[in-house]
Parts: sequence; structure tokens; C-alpha cells
Amino acid sequence: MKDTTRPVITDLPQRYELANELHARPFPTLQAPCHAVYLAIKPAKDAAQRDRDEDRTHLLALLDRFGATHPKPGATHYFGDLGKHKIKWESHTEFSTYTIFTNGVAERPFDPATFDVFPPDWLADLPGHRLTSALIRVEMLEGDETEVIQRATDWFVPESVAVSHVLDGSAIISGDFRIDTAGHMRFALFVKPGTGSRRVGRIVQRLAEIETYKSMSMLGLPMARDLSRHMADLDRQLTQLMGDMTGTLARPEESLTALLSIAAELENLLARSTFRFGATGAYEAIILERIEALREVRMGGRQTFKEFMTRRFDPAMRTIKSTEARLQAMAQRAIRAGDLLRTRVDVERQAQNQKLLESMDRRADLQLRLQKTVEGLSVVAISYYAVNLVVYMTGPVGQAAGLSKLVMTSITTPLVILAVWGMVRRIRRKME
Repeated sequence: MKDTTRPVITDLPQRYELANELHARPFPTLQAPCHAVYLAIKPAKDAAQRDRDEDRTHLLALLDRFGATHPKPGATHYFGDLGKHKIKWESHTEFSTYTIFTNGVAERPFDPATFDVFPPDWLADLPGHRLTSALIRVEMLEGDETEVIQRATDWFVPESVAVSHVLDGSAIISGDFRIDTAGHMRFALFVKPGTGSRRVGRIVQRLAEIETYKSMSMLGLPMARDLSRHMADLDRQLTQLMGDMTGTLARPEESLTALLSIAAELENLLARSTFRFGATGAYEAIILERIEALREVRMGGRQTFKEFMTRRFDPAMRTIKSTEARLQAMAQRAIRAGDLLRTRVDVERQAQNQKLLESMDRRADLQLRLQKTVEGLSVVAISYYAVNLVVYMTGPVGQAAGLSKLVMTSITTPLVILAVWGMVRRIRRKME
């Protein structure tokens, strides 16, 4: 009988974790009428490096007030019951969000009292600052579209309100992206009869995400404005230095030092802004994707959410992108100018070194000539003393041969000079 036992396959340790991550943040299921209270918080600084345990600890403090079950240790998301409500919590890279869903709607549209589901003392201890908060009202669509437009006109600022059909006409969304007197954003959702609860939950979730990522992406605008003011000053300095490079530089080393200082400052600005500008681009892409997923259709001549973003949101994003591009261009320009100036300084130094070498060659030639002159004089001086010594030593021999001192000197002098010259030449060759 054949062995039908299947071979054991070793899974990658993260296989199940990664697969389950795709299903870890389900959309809520909501039935109209209902409402959602939304809160997003973010630390003022170093949000990406914050202690995530503080987020979970604060969530547990809220759950304990209602006797709700706790999430798993280390969890980054949670969905469960909170008394008669349901709560959805998520911890993101830079922020965390709380959404509480409740059946029914308040008699007063967007009543600030609905936000009291978050205890005031609990809100006072938030591990961060409010990024945004919103009240989302979900009603059944009763009557014709004219009534919906009238409600949107009454509830929202007419010049900013956006109203549109979404998801193949199954619902109508509206909002003005303005903060009301209670400090909250407001959105309204009108659901046609027969619309599924999951679809309603997806729309509510999309509205909350659009508002949150809009707020996060707008954080790059203040930085872009601050950088623009600083860059204007650096640009003037850089332009002046580059203008000086076209003329005669009295002290190019000082200009190079100033240029390198500007380049270093620009690199510092790049390092400080890279994360924020990169995150802004990522959040902008998410917003556009979320709006596209709603499949909006214009309603009653009102602007859609996409048109609102095109008119109000896109200019801010273009400002951020242009600032980022300008900063990168200035940094590259400073680097190129520094390279050109260093090349000019190097050329001038090479010319100075060439002149120095030529001067050293001339001095060496003079020293050689002087050395040869000294050698000639040395031969004469040494020969003078050597001739006298030889004459004294050979004097008795000359007298015996009948030669006078003058004759002996005449005979000895050429021989001594030749011998001394040969000795000096041999010594110089050995030294060379």
C-alpha cells in the first residue's frame, strides 16, 4: 500500500501574519439611521517614533469604563462593543483614530452632545493633540433630491458644500470640510432603501479616511511656507555668489567657504523636510484613491468631493510639491556652483604651483652654476696649496738634477691641477 502522507512544508514565519493583515481592518456594518463620532489624535513632534504602548493604554482606559473586552497585546487595531455603541480603533504610523458608531440620530442635526460619548477627563489625557474630529450623520433617503439639497444647504456653508451621488447612486454624501463651533467636521450620508449595511459602513469609513488624510497631508503646507521664506534668503546669497564667480574673485577661498555653508544649510533643510513632504505625497495619493472609490456623480449642479479637492486642496499640494522641487533644485545648484568654484580654486593653485616650480628651477640652476663656480675656485685653491707642498717635497730632487725652483713649479703645476680636478669630479659623481 502506497504512503499517502503529504510532505510537511515549512512556512515562512510571517506568512500567516501577512495574510491576516489584509483582513485585519474590516469595514463596519451600519444600518441607517445611525451616526458616527470620529476622533484622530497625533503627537505634536516625532509622531512616527512615538510610544505605541501609550496609544493602547489610553484605549484600554476607555474600554474599561464600559467593561469592554481588551485587544490582543501589541495590537494596532480593534473593533468591538462599547456598551450600546461599537468602537473601531486604529493605530497608524503618525496618528491613531477612534470611531464610535451608534444606532439612531440626534433630533438636532450634528448635536455636539453626541461627542460626549468620549468622557471629558479621558479626552483631557489624550497622548497627543486632536488632528481632526468629525460627526457623521446617516439617514435614510426620503423624498426627492431637492429635499437633500435643501438640507445640505441648511446644514453646511453653501459656498463650500459638496454634494454627490456615490456608489452607483446608492447613497448621497455631503459636507463642507469646515470646523463648526464645537470644533468638529460634519458629514451627512443619505442612504437609499435596500442599500446593504456593509456598503453603508464603507462609505462612512471612506468619509473618515478622506478627512483624516486630508488633515495629515495639509501638515506639509506650514513647513513649505516656512521653508520658502528661508529659501528666499539663501537663494539671494547663492545668486550673489554665483554672480561673483563670473568676475575676478579677490579671495576665492572665502567664497568657497560661504558657498559650502549655503550647500550645507540646504542639505539640512532637505533632511528636515524629506519625511514630511514624502508623507504628504503618500497621503494625497490615498485621498485621491478614496475619492475615486466612491464613484461620484454630480447632483443638482453642486460640486463633488473631487471638485472640492481640485479647487481647494490641490493648490496646497502643488505649493508643497513646488517647494520641495525648488529646494532640491537649489541644493543641486549649490553643489554644482561649489564644484565649479573648487575647480577654479584648483586651477589657480595649480598656476601658483607652476610659478613656484619655475622659480625653484631657476634657483636650482643658479645654485648649480654657483656650485660649478665654487668647484672651479676650489680646484684653484687646492691646487695652489698642493703645488707648494709638492715643490717643497721635490725641491732636493730638483736641485740634484740642476733644476731651479721656478722650473720645478712650472712642471708640477699642470700635473697637480689635473689631479685635483679629477679628484673633485670623482667626488661629485659619487654624490650625485
